[in-house]
Amino acid sequence: MNRATFIFAVILLISCNEEKQSEQTIDASHIKYFGFTLIDTNWDDPTDNLTKTNYIDEVFGFSNVADILVVDPADNVVARMAEMNNLQVKSILHLSEIFFELVGTSSPSGAEYGLRIDYRSRWDEFIDANNLQGNQDLIQSFYIGEEPTWNGISFSELKSATDYVKSTLPAIPIMIIEAYPVVDQLQVPNSVDWIGFDRYLIKDPNLDLEYLNELNQLKSKFTNAEQKLVIIMDTHYIGSLHGDFGGIALTEMDGVANSYFELAKSEPKTIAILGYFWPSGFDDPESIGARNMPGIIKENYRRIGKEITNKN
Repeated sequence: MNRATFIFAVILLISCNEEKQSEQTIDASHIKYFGFTLIDTNWDDPTDNLTKTNYIDEVFGFSNVADILVVDPADNVVARMAEMNNLQVKSILHLSEIFFELVGTSSPSGAEYGLRIDYRSRWDEFIDANNLQGNQDLIQSFYIGEEPTWNGISFSELKSATDYVKSTLPAIPIMIIEAYPVVDQLQVPNSVDWIGFDRYLIKDPNLDLEYLNELNQLKSKFTNAEQKLVIIMDTHYIGSLHGDFGGIALTEMDGVANSYFELAKSEPKTIAILGYFWPSGFDDPESIGARNMPGIIKENYRRIGKEITNKN
C-alpha cells in the first residue's frame, strides 16, 4: 500500500467511526413529552356507539401530556386536570377562546380572529376559577393562539396575550403552533416557550425537502435561546388526502410516525411530540384517528411514546 492510499484509508476509517459515534449519540433523551391531541376537548368520536369525549384512559400508558379545551373564563377544569395528573399525565390547556374572538374573514384561513378587549379580566377570572396559582403542578403548557398568523392574529395581539399570561404564571411554558403556509410570516414573542408548525400528508418528513425548509424557516423565527421546538406528528388518515394526494397507504402510517420521530431526535431543540389526532371523525367525517388505526400502527405509537415517557 503506498503512502497516499494509506492516508486515504485512515481518513475514511476515522470518518466512518465519527459517523457511527454520531449516530449512536442521536437518541430521544432531549424529547421530554409525548401525547395526542383531542384527548379532552369535547370531541365525540362518531365511530363509537357510546358518547365519549375524554380519552385519557386510552393513552395514559404511553403519554405524559394531553390537551384540555377551555372555552369560557368560568370553566372549572381542575377535576379534569387532576384526573390526568393521577395517571402521570400533565395538561396542555387550549386557551384561545379566552383571549381571541372571531372578527371577520380577512385572514389566510378565511376565519379572522382578534384579541378580546377584556382578555385580561377573562384570564384573571379563569385563574381564580381554577386556582391556577395553586395548581401549577397539574399543567405542562398553555396553548394560545391556534395557528395565529393563519387565523389573522397580529403579532402585537399575540404578544399582548402571551406577555400577560407570562406575567401571571411565568413558570408554565406557553406554546404556539403555526400553519405551514405562513411559517415565513410568523413572528414569535419572547414570552412564548414552545413553537411548532403543522403540516400533514408527508410520507417521510425527515427527508422531505419542502417540510425541512419550512422547519428551518420556523427555527429562524425563534427569538431567544431558551425556546424549544414542538414536532406535530401526523397520526390521522383521510383516504382522499393522505392516499390520493399524499400517496400514503394506511398501512404506511407507522413509517410516517417513525420518520417524524427520527426528525425529532435529530433536532436537539425538540421538547415534545404531539400526535394529531387521537379520536376519529375530526376535520373530515371519514378521518381515521390514531385510536382506530390498524393494531400494528397503534403499537408503534405506543412504542414511541414509551421510549419518550419511560412508562412501562
